[in-house]
Amino acid sequence: MKTSDLFHQFPIGRAQAVGSPWALTVALAVIVAWAVTGPLFDYSESWQLLINTGTTIVTLLMVFLIQNAQTRDAQATRLKLDELIRAQKGARNSMLEVDDLSDEALSRLKLEFARMGEHPDDPVRQRLRRTLGRARSQGQQDQQGRPALHEAVPMAARTSRRQKQFDEGSRRLRGQQQWT
Repeated sequence: MKTSDLFHQFPIGRAQAVGSPWALTVALAVIVAWAVTGPLFDYSESWQLLINTGTTIVTLLMVFLIQNAQTRDAQATRLKLDELIRAQKGARNSMLEVDDLSDEALSRLKLEFARMGEHPDDPVRQRLRRTLGRARSQGQQDQQGRPALHEAVPMAARTSRRQKQFDEGSRRLRGQQQWT
């Protein structure tokens, strides 16, 4: 087995082991054993130093183990998202390099997405409205048995509200770069 494969498998195995109920049971047993032996050692400094040293070492090792697991998960998630971006027709491939953007560029991008979500003609909003409308008409219920959505709004009221939203969105976006 290669060294890189061993280094890859070791943290994964340890993370799974440490996250198991047995690991918690062992940790609790060590603490109980340490507490029970306190009177035997007359609660000496050596007795206290033993648990302090042990917990410090375990904590330090766990920090590295957790960091390794989080880094791997983040990389896997990024790769999955990259695949979705590549597979989605009309998606911006420039989003693949978003991890390399500066904080300022990320803030601008975040604002752009916020504006997109506010725009009444946003395709995602339109799809959500259609889906919610179907849930209303089919009388679907949430987990508590309540109607999935509020009462249906008459078409005339929906049209005027939609027009108001569009007008407000247009005013806000006037003078700013339109999203595509």
